[in-house]
Amino acid sequence: MHASTSPASVTPVDFWFDPVCPWTWLTSRWMLEVARTRPVEVSWHVMSLSVLNENRLDELPERIRVLMGEAWAPVRVLTAAGLVHGPEVLEPLYTALGTRYHLRQQPKDRATLEAALRETGLPVELADAGDTDRYDEELRASHRRGITLVGQDVGSPIIAVPGPDTGSDPIAFFGPVVTPAPKGEDAARLWDGVLTIASMSGFYEIKRTRTSGPDFS
Repeated sequence: MHASTSPASVTPVDFWFDPVCPWTWLTSRWMLEVARTRPVEVSWHVMSLSVLNENRLDELPERIRVLMGEAWAPVRVLTAAGLVHGPEVLEPLYTALGTRYHLRQQPKDRATLEAALRETGLPVELADAGDTDRYDEELRASHRRGITLVGQDVGSPIIAVPGPDTGSDPIAFFGPVVTPAPKGEDAARLWDGVLTIASMSGFYEIKRTRTSGPDFS
């Protein structure tokens, strides 16, 4: 499947996320809006900012170090849920968690995990996975698949689409970082533009200083 497709074709999109990241939450809401306005099919995958930063924790501000500690349980539970109940549970469980973390500002603790599991019809016992490394091999493998496409100097989220030619490498990129999440035709236009610049051979970065925090409205 080609990244630039005819209107009748469907582009498969791989989306790697860490549920504790507020910017990733906004990008994911945009991606869901894109799925309503463009012919795409999104597959969701877990990545981990805790894994990404585990060897440089002493370089991070204290509040980020605390967050990296809190971030292990959610990705472990998501990984367990996907393995036991199938990858189709990842997006609804992520939505349930993200709604609590980012919209309701609920703590990143076991009670919040259990509430999200109940909402999505999953066994609350899956929250046990957050306290162990039982699924860390699979978590790290999922993380590695995404991060290998774009390199270590990025974060969450990562998006990948098929390359322009059959057999070519996927086109992958970090972001986009945007606030608030665009809706409707604005979401579609951003998607079209992102695909255009990401598909340019040799294009690596476009950026400007953020002047506001995440807007979840």
